[in-house]
Amino acid sequence: MTEETPGFEEKPDVPSGATPDDAEPQAASEEGAVPAGDASENAGLVAQLDQVRSALGERTADLQRLQAEYQNYRRRVERDRVAVKEIAVANLLSELLPVLDDIGRAQEHGELVGGFKSVADSLETVIAKMGLQQFGKEGEPFDPTIHEALMHSYAPDVTETTCVAILQPGYRIGDRTIRPARVAVAEPQPGAQTVKPAEDAADAQDAEAKGDGGTKESGGPDEG
Repeated sequence: MTEETPGFEEKPDVPSGATPDDAEPQAASEEGAVPAGDASENAGLVAQLDQVRSALGERTADLQRLQAEYQNYRRRVERDRVAVKEIAVANLLSELLPVLDDIGRAQEHGELVGGFKSVADSLETVIAKMGLQQFGKEGEPFDPTIHEALMHSYAPDVTETTCVAILQPGYRIGDRTIRPARVAVAEPQPGAQTVKPAEDAADAQDAEAKGDGGTKESGGPDEG
């Protein structure tokens, strides 16, 4: 059994020709140095992290773009659905317009009585719920976008082209006109537009003549 000598401490091997003090800095430098393998591994992890971040940004941009496209698709589908519904309703009500014309003529002649009147009232209620509106009144200005002139005349009591008779009412659904109002129009008489200026010119001449006469009369005493 080997006995340990008290006070004896093991020291690192010191090369021949070197002192123990030279060995201590070398050992410290070896402890503080980072192995080359760990540095390359850290650089690889940083590169992988950058790749993951770049891929995440691309996937996020793709998701946002898909979401925007989906929202646009939903709005377009909803708009098309409303347009198709309006066209279908307009086509259906267009087929009913002759029936409404017959009901209107029967009402004008006092023939809308009894059960026929109840059916007509029910039909008008239904088409009103579907958005059908009747337009066209006597005395309103003529508008070629909603009126169709079937008769033309001149009248002294109008100052612009005016609807003087509604031959067939017009119908619209919202802003869509499904049939223009067919009307008789009257325009101002051509002579009525020239008579008034001639009278005004005559009155102006009379006033001017009176004014000249007044000046001459007032100038008489000055000359004397």
